Amino acid sequence: MKRIFLVTLTAIGLCLSAPSFAQHIPSPKEHFGFDIGDDYQLANYTQTEAYFKKLAAADPARVKLVDIGMTEEGRHQYMVIVSAAQNMQQLEHYKEISQKLARAEDLSMDQARALAAEGKAVVWIDGGLHATEVVGAHQLIETMWQLLSRNDEETKRILDNVIVLFTHANPDGQELVSNWYMRNSDPKKRSTDQIPRLYEKYIGHDNNRDFYMMNTKESTNMGRQLFLEWFPQIMYNHHQRGPEGSVLAGPPYRDPFNYFFDPLMITGIDALGAAMYTRLNAEDKPGFTRLNGSSFSTWYNGGLRTTSQYHNMIGLLTEIIGNPTPEKIPVVPNRLIPNGATPNPVLPTDDWHFRRSIDYSVSLNYAVLDYAARQRDEVLFNIYKMGKNAIDRGNKDTWTLSPKRSDAITAAYKQEQAGKDDSKAAAPDDGSDPYGWSRRGSAISMKFYDDVLKNPVNRDPRGYILPANQADFATATKFINALIKTGISIQKATAEFTVAGKTYPAGSYVVKAAQAFRPHVLDMFEPQDHPNDFLYPGGPPIRPYDAAGWTLAFQMGVQFDRILDDFSGPFEKLPYGQLQDMPKAAVTDGAAGYVLSAHENNAFIAVNDLLKAGVKVFRLPQGMEGMPPGSFFIPAGGKTKALLQQSATTLGVAATGVSKKPAGAVPVTAMRIALWDTYGGSIPSGWVRWIMEQYHFPFKLVYPQDIDAGDLRKQYDVIVFVTRAIPPPAGVTEGGRGGGFAMRDPNPEDVPEEFRHTLGKMTIEKSVPELKQFLEAGGTVVTIGSSTNLAYHLGLPVHSALTEMSKEGKEKPLPGAKYFVPGSVLQVAVDSTQSAAWGMYAVSDINFDNSPVFKLDAGAADKGVKPIAWFATDKPLRSGWAWGQAYLKNGVAAFVAPVGSGKLYAFGPEITFRGQSHGTFKMLFNELYGMK
Repeated sequence: MKRIFLVTLTAIGLCLSAPSFAQHIPSPKEHFGFDIGDDYQLANYTQTEAYFKKLAAADPARVKLVDIGMTEEGRHQYMVIVSAAQNMQQLEHYKEISQKLARAEDLSMDQARALAAEGKAVVWIDGGLHATEVVGAHQLIETMWQLLSRNDEETKRILDNVIVLFTHANPDGQELVSNWYMRNSDPKKRSTDQIPRLYEKYIGHDNNRDFYMMNTKESTNMGRQLFLEWFPQIMYNHHQRGPEGSVLAGPPYRDPFNYFFDPLMITGIDALGAAMYTRLNAEDKPGFTRLNGSSFSTWYNGGLRTTSQYHNMIGLLTEIIGNPTPEKIPVVPNRLIPNGATPNPVLPTDDWHFRRSIDYSVSLNYAVLDYAARQRDEVLFNIYKMGKNAIDRGNKDTWTLSPKRSDAITAAYKQEQAGKDDSKAAAPDDGSDPYGWSRRGSAISMKFYDDVLKNPVNRDPRGYILPANQADFATATKFINALIKTGISIQKATAEFTVAGKTYPAGSYVVKAAQAFRPHVLDMFEPQDHPNDFLYPGGPPIRPYDAAGWTLAFQMGVQFDRILDDFSGPFEKLPYGQLQDMPKAAVTDGAAGYVLSAHENNAFIAVNDLLKAGVKVFRLPQGMEGMPPGSFFIPAGGKTKALLQQSATTLGVAATGVSKKPAGAVPVTAMRIALWDTYGGSIPSGWVRWIMEQYHFPFKLVYPQDIDAGDLRKQYDVIVFVTRAIPPPAGVTEGGRGGGFAMRDPNPEDVPEEFRHTLGKMTIEKSVPELKQFLEAGGTVVTIGSSTNLAYHLGLPVHSALTEMSKEGKEKPLPGAKYFVPGSVLQVAVDSTQSAAWGMYAVSDINFDNSPVFKLDAGAADKGVKPIAWFATDKPLRSGWAWGQAYLKNGVAAFVAPVGSGKLYAFGPEITFRGQSHGTFKMLFNELYGMK
């Protein structure tokens, strides 16, 4: 009896010591009323948040609910941390290990190996970023439930060795989309299509293009956890949807990959990919495609998983099919043949249910988690090794290989061989023998390699200096803050210093390359060199996954110096994550008033605040000594100085006192601004809305019905049309970056009353005549990107510069085999004496994506048409890919034209691109003021 009693007490003690198994873990069905993956059922975020809290309450030993910040619509964004109870008790310790290994600072190999042996693998799994991709948020719920409720050996191994960060990427979006789907009582009529507005307040689908900038609250919340707090060694970003005829696309990805990556990044992705598709195959789950089986690469920075890759995290992406409304896998014949990209094709079916996609997703998550558990010390050590390699490369002379460097070696060889008899020498690689079987040796000697890749001029920089005395240091500070948000180490000069013969003032920022996240540092400062990527020689170009070039310092118009040799100075290292205040500027006294430089973007915030307060503001079309054309003059008196002092302190806007009113000052008036939008939401319009709010421009959203109703001049002074607002002329195909996914309008009776006024499309027949009347009556229209189509509808004396004559003698667009410029940064000449370009520099960088380019017809100047920006050279590429860029020479990128008493401004480039292109914001801002 005594032995039985002791055994019973021991059993009771074991139960009490393991509360995670003693307590009931509520299932999704118990909470939501349905199983995750049931047909015609979606959970909204309110329900999901409640479930997260219920899990944390039910199993506090293994679950920690972390509020990582508020969303743009005011919801709490949660990260749910799951691991074994003993790990959760030492959570901060394991986080510290993860931080130390990721930053790789002052750690020897032996110390790193010891930490890797002690630490726990940290794996990030997110869901819901693109809210209409409903598998994402729902697999997150199901995986949490299974990880906490299952008691098999694999699950225990995962919990013992891995800390899992389950992160909801878009709470606002899940609430909107799920409520929209479930609003119909008839399940067969439910659909996630045609939601009435963007599923992220401002930017919708572009919420996965914001992670090197982090403009939105959600991006900032997640970026803080990724790059400042946890540094997961593996991060898994769930998306939809896979290529037609497959179930999903996943790692490894197609070329090109970014040349700044450590090889361990690429092979790490390979290894995780192998674990993922091998598991699916073992579970009889076919349909995984990879490599050239899909469009996804590891070239682009800026996405949730791609920015992570620039931080040495194994960033994974899958794109899966699935919807609560059952769907089918269509017959795609070329997807039925097994190959290296799709070794296990899926058969067509008209009976694919949501639950199958959830099951696939859970299997993929388990594959990633089990890999991390089994290879725990390896994944921990490898993030250190990549960081250590980056620091070592940044501390010595290093040359990065790229297509241009490779081409330069070949060109140098050919130049020397010109005119020589080299018939006995093997020709350089011309692509005809891609595998090199017939080339037993190369005629190219090492000297050509050395001339290019040991040329001191071609070295990677040891660091960058952003001088504090540049014209718009506040914008440079915003750039620095973008780097700080992504975990980059920043230094700041405490005194004046000299490097390479140039003297810099105190307060200048220094970014050294010798840090763990060197790939991200270089990627923000250096040009991207995208390879020429064609389907086959002479064939069509393959469009990059997103942009080909994006160098943020170029886009923001930041002035910096590349320093090729090691340097030091009176620099203090800023604490990680400590955002910098705007530089405090001076307000100098002047009897007549004050002048603000048009070079400074933040000057527009100051001016808008002054106008709102009733203070008079003038512009100086000719500028004045030390100030560019378009600078602002504010007369002294009243509350002027106090407001300017506030702007100087919080915005970094200097106010220079003047003893007399400058000559030629023209009064500024606030304008009634309208910004076009559409049903479902335009992403570029959302970005402009966000920008206008940041810069304190008052505006009103208008929709096609508002335009078509007419009487526009009585309501507005200026109307802004972003790309994809104005349809093209008949027979013209639009190119360039889209404004989101095209969608047809729903039936009005199927739309809630509050959204019906947003229905409709801009038309040539109805909308264009109203805009013409608005212009003729003295209104201003600003068009960006493809909306410059309006110039053709108005019959202005301009035409496309990117055409050629067909054999039939007709003008046609240049084919992709001759000309193709996807998402890149180009350089233009600018007439900064024109009001549209006040504050710009004579040579500026612009964001360009197969954007419109114009030629002015003969006599256009006599009709008042004036170029604002144009391509002055045949090599305008700064960053990215520009095939056939010589066609751009002398093409007009932007112009202004009178229409009656009004003006049309046409900007082909994306001057407000994703809230990133600060260097061209002024091209929009200047049109938003009236001058009398």
